[in-house]
Amino acid sequence: MSQSIAANPDRLLPADPGTRSIARDLLQRVQDLPIISPHGHVDAAVIEQNTPFPDPAALLVSPDHYVTRLIHASGVPLDRLRYSEASQPDSRTVWREFCQAWPLFEGTASGYWLRTQFSSVFGLEQDISAETADASYDAISARLLEPGFRPRQLFKDFNIEVLATTDDPLDDLASHKAIAGDPGFSGRVLPTFRPDAYLNIAHPTWSANVDRLIAAAGDGATGYAGYLTALENRRRYFVDHGAVSADHGVRTPATLKLDDADAARLFDRARSGEATAQDRDAFEAHMMYQMARMSVADGLVMTIHPGSYRNHHEPTFNTYGADTGHDIPFAVNYTEAIRPLLQDFGTAKDFHLVLFTLDETVFSRELAPLAGFYPSVYLGAPWWFLDAPDAMLRFRSAVTETAGFSRSSGFIDDTRAFCSIPARHDASRRIEASFLARLVAEHRVSEERAHELIVDLVDSSPRRVFKL
Repeated sequence: MSQSIAANPDRLLPADPGTRSIARDLLQRVQDLPIISPHGHVDAAVIEQNTPFPDPAALLVSPDHYVTRLIHASGVPLDRLRYSEASQPDSRTVWREFCQAWPLFEGTASGYWLRTQFSSVFGLEQDISAETADASYDAISARLLEPGFRPRQLFKDFNIEVLATTDDPLDDLASHKAIAGDPGFSGRVLPTFRPDAYLNIAHPTWSANVDRLIAAAGDGATGYAGYLTALENRRRYFVDHGAVSADHGVRTPATLKLDDADAARLFDRARSGEATAQDRDAFEAHMMYQMARMSVADGLVMTIHPGSYRNHHEPTFNTYGADTGHDIPFAVNYTEAIRPLLQDFGTAKDFHLVLFTLDETVFSRELAPLAGFYPSVYLGAPWWFLDAPDAMLRFRSAVTETAGFSRSSGFIDDTRAFCSIPARHDASRRIEASFLARLVAEHRVSEERAHELIVDLVDSSPRRVFKL
């Protein structure tokens, strides 16, 4: 099919002509609104230093686990796609592998985003294919060399207003400070406190991380007390440098309230290397409770991203590291797991808790009812494997009848791929327009109200939920 489908104004809109017409009007209402991206993984230094983008393969293929995992599934070894100490594939060769595999991406979210990027960002006029691999590589390479094709200009061209990064608690946030102090840059690049490697005692560098944390911010205290003090101090440092949220990529959403003595005993066992698997789970669940307590105190929005079996294939992890395509979702239980936290903080003033899932079964069964009662709870947008057109429609259908529209977080692009940000937000806006158009066509929502709702979903919700 021609690459021109990426420019079709009706892409992702309903097939029914009458409903599509309503969706067109709704989309037009929000199409030019600025992008609010309150959770993502772009490196702030890229924006600060205005670093030129690398070659096409290093930009669009090798670091993108959405892309390399599917090509790998077709039988292509990862050493022909990704870089490691033992493998340094030639960039053009990687690109040829990708173009050869391009038909695999039909119907996938990655295929949709990439096709949109090729058309709207890179201006490709040819289809991606094995036959056009070298021509497309040369065309993108030439675009990357253009003086105007730098992160700061694209930030402006993409109409990004707010971009949040994900940062280590001990990061000095120098890039964020430089950006905030630059009068020539009008956008907002905000840090996000991500303490996973300091909370999960199963993490291979947990003990060393804790040593550094307490030494840097423990105010002279030691042990568990110094650990809590250091976390509180680093959170305040992030708040002082513009952070609005703390993000938690946990295995499960379990929470547990322990008294200080029991928590200190678990902490000490972990520090001595004697903690059991049960100890590790209990300590992380307790620290999630503590993170909520700290959010109530310092105002950081708390986001929870559970439900991924990280590094499912150990040989791949050993060679290529984390985030290389073999993280696999599993079922989660929110209702019981999150209850200890919500008992104490679910109705706390100004506490915002955004719950995400990779398990679609909890959308209507657990998350929508939780968000429909607790003032603190908001529904995180479909994430990772679920930030795809049909999955986003399923999410909206699953949660709206119970929680309405007001309990939504707004779209979360959650991406390292800077050039895909506008494509992802555009897709979300088209899906929201499609869903609302159906409600209008079925006389369940007035068209006037639908126009108000789509502005709230796209623009007001992320500002409100993330306190922007």
